[in-house]
Formats: sequence, C-alpha cells, structure tokens
Amino acid sequence: MEKKTLLTHCKDAPGLIAKVTNICYKHQLNIIHNREFVDTTTNDFFMRTELEGYFNDQTFLADIEQALPKDTNYKLISSGRKRVVILVTKEAHCLGDILMKMFDGSLDVDIAAVIGNYDTLQSLTEKFGIPYHHVSHEGLNREEHEQKLLAEIEQYSPDYLVLAKYMRVLTPAFVENFHHRIINIHHSFLPAFIGAKPYQQAFDRGVKIIGATAHFVTNDLDEGPIIGQDVITVDHTYRAQDMAQAGHDVEKNVLSKALNKVIGDHVFVHGNKTVIL
Repeated sequence: MEKKTLLTHCKDAPGLIAKVTNICYKHQLNIIHNREFVDTTTNDFFMRTELEGYFNDQTFLADIEQALPKDTNYKLISSGRKRVVILVTKEAHCLGDILMKMFDGSLDVDIAAVIGNYDTLQSLTEKFGIPYHHVSHEGLNREEHEQKLLAEIEQYSPDYLVLAKYMRVLTPAFVENFHHRIINIHHSFLPAFIGAKPYQQAFDRGVKIIGATAHFVTNDLDEGPIIGQDVITVDHTYRAQDMAQAGHDVEKNVLSKALNKVIGDHVFVHGNKTVIL
C-alpha cells in the first residue's frame, strides 16, 4: 500500500470535487485528507488530495484527465522524502536550524549535500554526516563558478535547492535549470528593502517591525512567488546590527517552515503568487 498526493489546478466549475473523489473511489483509493480553494478573482480552482491505496498511476491519471476540464494541471506525487541540496556562504543560523530539525525528525527531508563558496560551514555540516563541497568563486566569473556548482549539484539529483543565506545572485541560465525549485530566504519582509543590506535600509528608515521572507527564486531579484513570511517588533533602541541579530531567529524559522510546506507538496505556484493547502 502506498501514499501519494494529487495536486489539481484548473478553472472552477460545478462538481470538480465530486469528479475527483468519485475517481478515487473507483480506484479503491482512501482519501486521507482533502483541501480545496477557489480564487474568486481569477476563477481558479486548487485542490490537494492525500491518498492511500494500491495505485495504477497510468489508468488513474487517465481517468482524471478525462473527467476534468482540458486545461487542468494535475500531478500525482509519491509521499517519499524529498532530496535537497543546500547552498551556503558563511552564516550558520539557517543551515544549523535545518540540520537540527532534520536530525530530530521535525523536518522530514533528505539533505543530500551542502555546498558553500567558502569552507566556513564545513565542520558544522560534517558533524551531521552530510557531505560538504567547497566551491570557491575566487578568480572565476559568475558563469564559470555556476558551472562548477552545477557539476556538484547534479551528482545528487535534488528535488529542490535551498539557499540558506547564500549571498550570491544566480544567473538566469542557472535558475532555469531549477524552475520553481530554488527556495531562498530573504532577510526582509518583501517587497520592502530588496537587495543588499536590508537591515541597514530598515534602520535608516526607522521601521518598527522587521521580518523575513521565503520565496521561490526567479530571474527578478527577490521578487519570486512568496512561500512564507513573519515579523517581529523593534524600536528606536535597535541599531542595524541589533536588527540583524534579532532577525536571525525570524529568518531560520521562516525558511524551515517554508521548506516543510514545499517538501510536503502543499504549495501551488500560480503566476507570481502561491496557494498553500
């Protein structure tokens, strides 16, 4: 017996839920959990269905395709652990949080490797028995460095890349290799204070809340579909350095929660937004 998740997205119409659930019944599949959402502004229907049973994927999906509108996007995903490769620079808090949550089981993910453009976080990574690859960018242009990155990444065939405070901008060619499969944590409550030194920008503006944003990476810097956000309050006594330190806890929590949603197949990307079920 297997567990799988069916993700369905199409234009809304009467009877869509019944059509899907009737096909599940026809194939003797037990529905463990089902959630749906209709975006009334665009008339889009989204549904996430967790299933258990004995699957014949080909005939099941053929029935789904026949029953639903022709423009339906659907995907049947096995419930096994997702493989990720994490890219890092020097800051340890986001990587350390993911490693600890993997270790204690609160984040059910297979971390295949960690790759850094410095070797600063190698000892931390290897304490958890995970391979670390140091791919220096020194003396290389961006394209040359990314080719070396890809050579290391491809040997692991990851489902997703996680940028855990990886402080380099990726080229469009690199991003295209992992369309909507690169998750970044930005140390700001986007769309405010994009780009470099957001805490300094926040300090200069005198903000009273700071936050973090996890999003999919696109070719528009820090403007990809947002997966999760959170904020904390600050006041006039906080210097830029204090804001950055306080922001570390927000960053690591937002990133791990976003990763958990993505690897659990809860996230639909719709245009430049997400629907999370």
